[in-house]
Amino acid sequence: MAFGNSSEQNMMSEINVTPLVDVMLVLLVVFIITAPLLAPQSLKVNLPKTTRVASDNKPQPVRLMIDANGNIAINEAHLSDEGLAEMLRARAAADASFQLQIEADKAVPYGRVAELMAVAQRAGVARLSFITVAGR
Repeated sequence: MAFGNSSEQNMMSEINVTPLVDVMLVLLVVFIITAPLLAPQSLKVNLPKTTRVASDNKPQPVRLMIDANGNIAINEAHLSDEGLAEMLRARAAADASFQLQIEADKAVPYGRVAELMAVAQRAGVARLSFITVAGR
């Protein structure tokens, strides 16, 4: 048994290009799909120039702060419950869009907050919001 090249066996001299063509077609499809995504999709628009519009001077909301002991203050001025009721009644009568913001310490019992909400409601405050601070 000799190893050698006999005349009956011919060497294969052709390259099988079918896998190469398959890979190239897959790459072509990938490029066809991704090419439109790479192009910018924005429109260039020339916007008209305008002048600044004066703000409509909305009144600043009043902030009611309740500390851990249940003491109240409006914009850093300490008040009693009766003084709060009078002040809220006067502000609500003067301005229909008056807004009260309540900021309560997390140690304040809910009952105290509910009492002050009732005082605000009896005083005629229609817009009431709560302020919370994340991470406290």
